[in-house]
Parts: sequence; C-alpha cells; structure tokens
Amino acid sequence: MTTRKIKKVAILGSGVMGSRLACHFANIGVKTYLLDIVTPNLPEDQQQIAAARNGLVNKALETAIKSNPSPVYHKDVVKLITTGNFDDNLKWISEVDWILEAVVENLEIKQSLYEKVEQFRKPGTLVTSNTSGIPISWMAKGRSDDFRKHFCGSHFFNPPRYLRLLEIIPTAETSPEVVDFLMQYGSLHLGKTTVKCKDTPAFIANRVGIYSIMAIFKLMGEMGLSIEEVDLLTGPLTGKPKSATFRTSDVVGLDTMIKVLQGAYDNLPNDEYRDVLQVPAWILKMNENKWIGDKVGQGFGR
Repeated sequence: MTTRKIKKVAILGSGVMGSRLACHFANIGVKTYLLDIVTPNLPEDQQQIAAARNGLVNKALETAIKSNPSPVYHKDVVKLITTGNFDDNLKWISEVDWILEAVVENLEIKQSLYEKVEQFRKPGTLVTSNTSGIPISWMAKGRSDDFRKHFCGSHFFNPPRYLRLLEIIPTAETSPEVVDFLMQYGSLHLGKTTVKCKDTPAFIANRVGIYSIMAIFKLMGEMGLSIEEVDLLTGPLTGKPKSATFRTSDVVGLDTMIKVLQGAYDNLPNDEYRDVLQVPAWILKMNENKWIGDKVGQGFGR
C-alpha cells in the first residue's frame, strides 16, 4: 500500500468546478491553492496590485462560498484556501502533493498550462484533470515521462461536496499506484464513490447523461411538454435527483454541456445513437446569447 499523503493541493482554474473543489478539499482540512488567470483588462494603475490581479479568482471563490447549497462545512474552512494567479504564483505548485486542473474545456489551453506546470512541479506529484470528456491521453502529449506516469483524469461532478461520483480515468502510461491511490483517497477522504473508467468519449456518466438529456429534449418537442413538466417527470418521481433535467443543465452550464456533446459526437462516428447527440438549434441560440445557467445567473430556471 502506498504511503503517499495529501497535505496540500493546487486547483488550477476557479470556475464553477474549480472554486467548489477548493472548498471541498478545505472541508477535509487540506491546505489549498486556488489559481486562475490574472484579472483581464486591468487599468494601468491596477496592474501591479496583487489584490487587483487576483480579482477574478477572489470573486469566483466569494461566489462559490455564497452559493446554495453551500460548498463548505463551515465558513472557517475557507481560511485553508489561498488564492493566486498563473503569472505570479504558479511556482506554489512545487509545494503541493496533488495538482488538479479545472480550466475551460479546451485542449490547447490545457496543454499550454501543463507545459507551464512542468516548470515548477516536483517529480512524483500527482496531476489530474477534471475534464468532462476530452480524451485524457491527448492532454499529456509532449510531457515528461514522470508527468505522464503521474497523470490521469479525476472527473468530479457539480456540486462536488454533494455528488458522490468520482471518475478516475487513467491512460496506458498512468502508474497503477497512482490509480489505486486516487481510488482509495476519493473514497476514504473525499466521501466519493470512485469508479475507474476507460478513456472513452465522455467517459461513463456523461456518456449516459448527455444522451439522456438530449433524448429528453427531443421528446419534449415531440410531446409539447414544458420545462416544469419535464423536470417533474425526470426528477424524484422517477428515482432521479431533484435537479432533474433542466436544473442539472443550469448547474453544469450549457457551454460545458455543448462541449461534451460535440466531443462525443465527433469521436463516436459509428455509435448507433450518434444523431441524438446533435445539439439543437435552440440550445445553440441560448449559448450564443450567454444564457448558459447558474454561472451567469440566466438559464432555463431564470
């Protein structure tokens, strides 16, 4: 059994998932760095002020703490979270035991960030991605042998304090010790039901979940159902979470859901249900209007 311990983590990306993951690690007493890009479009007189440069990440953490349901056991745990930015503070990752990337679902952005991570990461440090569906093997291309050996997917679900599932997705190069450790750590310390997944498009839960949501959208149009009727029929009444269909979409974010759908559609050319994964025009229109859910305060439920 490995003697690996997690005393400090770095969460890279402070969006809906990253900020709440930082809160959940703090919940279990782990010191956490939450890092993101420097606040964009800063005035000249603010560009050298640390608080201003960290404005984006600080706002994200503040929003997460105020969200309902709360991502923290109690407000004091937030003291374990230190915020920073990629330009000034990425060197902090040399201190951590686990680097968890949760930036936007864009392969090039993730690969570019990993290149910077390798400048500061100490050998043996775990590196995982919270990607919703990008192939894990693609993301580690070009990285060192030690990086690839300690790299895999760790797909949490939003909100991570409450949703039990954690998918661990190794590549052919991931060390079995890393996989075994993450499976055990997720269960014993993070309170998760950990599931080992193959590196297939959308993994397990999203492969099933996005198909289900898109099939429901199709039926909704055919049967003339309202949003309220769909969520009534696809929630606790049928043994599913109370977030049902549209509330789940708001929490996840239409932008993220579209990326997962597109990735699955592009990478499943022979799937018999592939056509169901095509994004409807009205969903694309909502995304174009930035009506993408809770993260912007406007979606299906508002």
